[in-house]
Amino acid sequence: MTQIINALSDISAPYEALFVDLWGCVHDGRRPFAEAVEALKAYRAKGGIVVLVTNSPRHRGAVEKQLDMIGVDRGAWDTIATSGDSARAAMFRGVVGNKVYFIGDPTETSFFDPIQIIENPAQITRVDLTEAEGIVCTGPFDPLADPRAVEPQLLYAKQKRMKLLCANPDIVVDRGETREWCAGAIAQLYTEMGGESLYFGKPHPPIYDLARRRLSQIAKIPDDSILCIGDGIGTDIQGAQGEDLDCLFITGGLAAEDTRTRDGQPDPQALEAYLAERQISPTYSIGMLR
Repeated sequence: MTQIINALSDISAPYEALFVDLWGCVHDGRRPFAEAVEALKAYRAKGGIVVLVTNSPRHRGAVEKQLDMIGVDRGAWDTIATSGDSARAAMFRGVVGNKVYFIGDPTETSFFDPIQIIENPAQITRVDLTEAEGIVCTGPFDPLADPRAVEPQLLYAKQKRMKLLCANPDIVVDRGETREWCAGAIAQLYTEMGGESLYFGKPHPPIYDLARRRLSQIAKIPDDSILCIGDGIGTDIQGAQGEDLDCLFITGGLAAEDTRTRDGQPDPQALEAYLAERQISPTYSIGMLR
């Protein structure tokens, strides 16, 4: 059974590094959570290392700029691992071919920026669906529209046996008070239709491999000294447990209603029922990161 705690400092002493989710834990897409930022700064002040591990389809540099725009203090983190970087590396290795059809925000094309870490990267060209060898999905064309809006494109792709590279396995995120669809919803739909989706963010191993590499550039930290923090039960928490890492579940994010998180903490009975239904037990739980 999970242990409900009052603050990160209650349990952080044995951990030398944190793998921290961003959206729903550190910010809501519009503003930072002040208590979360201060908690991370205090942890770092005692010598801890904070790796931001996010299912953002953007590369690390773009996420840094986004955090600056939102107002997240750079003193709260050391380095960043994104599902976008993990997926980009795979794309430039040619896993979905050289000619790709892009599903995502038409203005968000930094995913296709040149990459330096791959020797002899594949030459990627964005093309119409009828010319494509595979699909790259960073999210819906419209995050407020039903993901099934792209069913015709997915049906054609399935008939042509195209692979879909999913740069963000999240199904939804909350931007302020508005719930938005993510690339994971489209990949899930494609899989249900019989297509093949390739995932690189949480809960899948590639992003944890990347996070460990980012961490190792700062210090050599064993897995039993890493604590994962996140609000996605099927991404952050399932991923941490799949990697055999301790985890802290933020109940006041995506699961706030199900866990009856009010006044900063979850209802213990509602939390227990929620976790039992999903057959998962985080090491620790707290309403909001603080």
